[in-house]
Amino acid sequence: MSEDTLAGPEEAPVPEAPSFGVGASLASTEARAKTEGTFPYASDLWAEGLLWAAILRSPHAHARIVSIDTRHALRMPGVRAVITHEDVPGTAPHGRRAADRPVFASEVVRHHGEPIAAVAADHPDTARMAVAAITVEYELLDPVTDPEESFEAAPLHPDGNLIRHIPLRSGDPEVVGEVVVDGLYRIGRQDPAPIGAEAGLAVPRPGGGVELYTASTDPHADRDLAAASYGLPAEQVKVVVTGVPGATGDREDPGFQLPLGLLALRTGCPVKLTANREESFLGHPHRHPTLLRYRHHADAEGKLVKVEAQILLDAGAYADASADVLAAAVSFACGPYVVPNAFIEGWAVRTNNPPSGHVRGEGAMQVCAAYEAQMDKLAKRIGVEPAELRLRNALATGDILPTGQTVTCPAPVAELLQAVRDFPLPALPKDTPEDEWLLPGGPEGAGEPGAVRRGVGYGLGMVHMLGSEGADEVSTATVKVHDGVATVICAAVETGQGFSTLARQIVQETLGVEDVRVAPVDTDQPPAGPACHGRHTWVSGGAVERAAKMVRTQLLQPLAHTFGMSTELLQITDGRITSYDGVLSTTVSEALEGKELWATAQCRPHPTEPLDESGQGDAFVGLAFCAIRAVVDVDIEIGSVRVVELAVAQDVGRVLNPAQLKARIEAGVTQGVGAALTENLRAPRGLIRHPDLTGYALPTALDAPDIRIVKLVEERDVVAPFGAKAVSAVPVVTSPAAVASAVRAATGRPVNRLPIRPQAAVANS
Repeated sequence: MSEDTLAGPEEAPVPEAPSFGVGASLASTEARAKTEGTFPYASDLWAEGLLWAAILRSPHAHARIVSIDTRHALRMPGVRAVITHEDVPGTAPHGRRAADRPVFASEVVRHHGEPIAAVAADHPDTARMAVAAITVEYELLDPVTDPEESFEAAPLHPDGNLIRHIPLRSGDPEVVGEVVVDGLYRIGRQDPAPIGAEAGLAVPRPGGGVELYTASTDPHADRDLAAASYGLPAEQVKVVVTGVPGATGDREDPGFQLPLGLLALRTGCPVKLTANREESFLGHPHRHPTLLRYRHHADAEGKLVKVEAQILLDAGAYADASADVLAAAVSFACGPYVVPNAFIEGWAVRTNNPPSGHVRGEGAMQVCAAYEAQMDKLAKRIGVEPAELRLRNALATGDILPTGQTVTCPAPVAELLQAVRDFPLPALPKDTPEDEWLLPGGPEGAGEPGAVRRGVGYGLGMVHMLGSEGADEVSTATVKVHDGVATVICAAVETGQGFSTLARQIVQETLGVEDVRVAPVDTDQPPAGPACHGRHTWVSGGAVERAAKMVRTQLLQPLAHTFGMSTELLQITDGRITSYDGVLSTTVSEALEGKELWATAQCRPHPTEPLDESGQGDAFVGLAFCAIRAVVDVDIEIGSVRVVELAVAQDVGRVLNPAQLKARIEAGVTQGVGAALTENLRAPRGLIRHPDLTGYALPTALDAPDIRIVKLVEERDVVAPFGAKAVSAVPVVTSPAAVASAVRAATGRPVNRLPIRPQAAVANS
């Protein structure tokens, strides 16, 4: 592999990669089928006697349900079942972290798109017409859509409107800096907008129970939720993971698959649901809209003295992951900087807005945009370069977070920032007609080339890896070898993060077996946990490595015994087993001939603890950092923005798959650019406006900026398997802040809202 595979001619060189094993740019076994459109997703599944499902969703954000009349729908030819809340055997509400959400709304509708009823029919059009024939009488209620009003509003849920409050207290509250800057910031509602909308198939089991075929990212949690809702023991519900058409920490909402299983149990037939884009927007959680108030104190040289902040998360109608998201937001509210005194108040509240949940970099992205804006203000006030101010305050290994946790992992924050600061700037555009397409807004987008201003800005971001605050992080994997083929059995779902490829590489590296296959995932396997926060690289990858090493010992022990040496004196390289002295040399295939070896192992990282009443505690297993320099061109008359280049430096621990790593960083950066400039799911009075990909402006390939990966710091985290860190989330967190910083530099405007509106990018006259 050449250096240019991962880096451009001016970017960070990457060492020559091996052909297989850890460090190789091994391609996914699914890549060809996905490219050609032959890979089976849930929407492609079929079963004999199939029925089709449709879900009736509330057109209101807040209403009391007076009555539900399903008689007309039931009388329609081809309709086999209509179910409402009265047909849910499990009466308890569901939820991954807080059980506060019903399968179907019963007395009150709490958000636009909440499920009311579901239909099974012999044709999808019949199912949709039957849903339209259901009559629901509503008593409209005033929706609570301002999270600040939620504190005084009538309770939207029996548990009240406040989901969690974290008051972080660290240091001396009386300290005051020589220089003080304030800011108020708003972050919009970003939708994960997966390429493939939600779909699933439920099949009744002959002996009772049901099988769910869905694009689950945490099948065991989904199974347990489904079993509780169906009034069945967990062993009577099986979840089989189909191909996942993209997931970035989302696809955790079970609202699509729970009605499917109920319909299958009611009809005794397989039932399939394929959501359209509007249903997808209405049905799944979004990034938390956030209101942030900040005050930074510094001395005359720009060294931070104290940070004060208030963070308000709009959780929408239900709690979902909001408590976890708030913990991340509060813990990282000061960013990757040394802050001796920090006083942060964080709240997550219920409203009648669309539900919020996991979206990559949740919590950390919102606060990054705010604290980096504060750093720009501080640099301007003191009169130093923005990059220099950041360097003076950069966090390092051994420093202490505002939560009281010592940073024990590699934290090369200053090194990352210096790398992007020193990377050559891109050339200025030429003022010729042939190059006008480079101007903001595309062809003929700018009024005049003379109205374009270039800005350079910086962002430093951090995220945590794995679960936090006492989450029991554990994964189990089995490795089997038979007839020269190795098979990995692990319930870690491949969501596009590359786990199945990594698992193959680990076994190749450990056993010298090139033909490695990863078994499909279902709940008959031991649990591996959710696919978020880089968990599967660390926890599931660690379990695969341990199982593979156990098989390696089984393979080498007979040879070591024959030659009178320990297994530690044997090595496997390039498919051959050799001894330290060269006496033994044989191929792995010869040593495996006639044998079937297998082993099962677990990986469980060191425990964490919840934040206490002062926001203190060792809540995180590991941290990852990123620095991005953004270069933008802004038409200061009409406010259009073009991202010219994003230079990225990131600490990755160890490069496990160079090509995959590059793709993950580029995807994360682009997702962040969308949050910075275009993506905002608007919901006036709680009603989602334009729930489609026409009204919701995702960045396309034409919108993707030139992304330069200028440095990858491979300082291995000693407590992580392979020493690797997760790479996807932290560029999502950092790039919106960097783009906003660059727009501030170009226009002189404060830019205190994401996404950046055109009026905010028009320069002061």
